[in-house]
Amino acid sequence: MQSKWLTTLSLCALMFVALPARADRALATAKNCMSCHAMERKLVGPAFKDVAAKYRGDKAASDRLTQKIMEGGVGAWGKVPMPSNPQVSEAEAKRLAAWVLSQ
Repeated sequence: MQSKWLTTLSLCALMFVALPARADRALATAKNCMSCHAMERKLVGPAFKDVAAKYRGDKAASDRLTQKIMEGGVGAWGKVPMPSNPQVSEAEAKRLAAWVLSQ
């Protein structure tokens, strides 16, 4: 009986930990981020893993990426501009920035 309880508890814990990562990838897909970005390779914009590596250790990165997600920008990764994303709320942009930086 105790073994089943521990197994169930372990599975619930794994689902709780994995859920935010899946939810934020789903958010990135829903907000069209995946049209220009991929996890591991450059498309139109940089790979999410490259963005995370560039800003690792930068305490202000989350705020800057949040703004860039909403307002767009150019120059951080070359001459191709990132368009603004008015369909993304500030709360969603914060979630996306945190998710990208966790890659």
